[in-house]
Amino acid sequence: MCARLDRLTALVEQWLTGDKPSMVDWAASVAFHWRGSRGGQGGQGGARLVPVTDPQLISFDDLRNVTRQREVIERNTAQFVAGHPANNVLLTGARGTGKSSLVKACLYQFAPLGLRLVEVDKADLDDLPHIVGLLRARPERFVLFCDDLSFEPGESSYKGLKTALDGSVSGGAANVLVYATSNRRHLVPESASDNLDTHAGANGELHPGDAVEEKISLSERFGLWLTFYGFSQDEYLAAVALWLGHQGFDDAQIAEARDAALQWALTRGARSGRIAAQFARDYAGRRFAASLDAAKSDVPPTATP
Repeated sequence: MCARLDRLTALVEQWLTGDKPSMVDWAASVAFHWRGSRGGQGGQGGARLVPVTDPQLISFDDLRNVTRQREVIERNTAQFVAGHPANNVLLTGARGTGKSSLVKACLYQFAPLGLRLVEVDKADLDDLPHIVGLLRARPERFVLFCDDLSFEPGESSYKGLKTALDGSVSGGAANVLVYATSNRRHLVPESASDNLDTHAGANGELHPGDAVEEKISLSERFGLWLTFYGFSQDEYLAAVALWLGHQGFDDAQIAEARDAALQWALTRGARSGRIAAQFARDYAGRRFAASLDAAKSDVPPTATP
């Protein structure tokens, strides 16, 4: 009964404020992209939810070197889908180590139980309160996905995210969580001068450090922090073996690719799951092309009449 009243209240609020419920084909996909107003005028100028026709999903079992992070986010998402209390999640750390893939794996795992994903670009973060208002009346459970999130000095779009994380006067939505990824633990760059808050700033502000502290506190609004680290050589090679196996290579062929895989990582200056997958695609493509060329060379030329 309470859930029905909440949905009815949300719908009434949308009509009274002019935010008419958008005509979304909810059966078209399990993932959606918010095509926003790009100017903080959420719900206006044609802003809407667009179904993702062929979402890129991945299984938890296809991820390597993220066992602890997987356990935490899988448990949190299971609680959320079941209607139990759950936390917003911030995933930070080295690039290409599986942060975004873990979120996609959550959708793959829990979509049959009603989980849906809405990707929101950083430029549209001011629209987040409006998006929450549109989703709160739905029976599904939604994860708002903000990928590769970070803020430079002078940016203010983080305020929309703070509102979505903390809830406004109208309160948050029980069926909405925020999962965000970033290479920065505190989402904003820090410098030694940030601590010099006893002198006037360039704009006359007496305590410029307070403004920086406001931004840094954004990360504290996420109930769960998951940190990711670069791969060791053995972990990287294990990921390469996994992806080459998906491409149809046997154990002997995978062992043969070891030196090429290490050279590939060396040229990129890092080892990660993403780099392993990229190598496997390149290696498999070149081997396939070479086998086609060899097959063509074995075909005798057609006799000229």
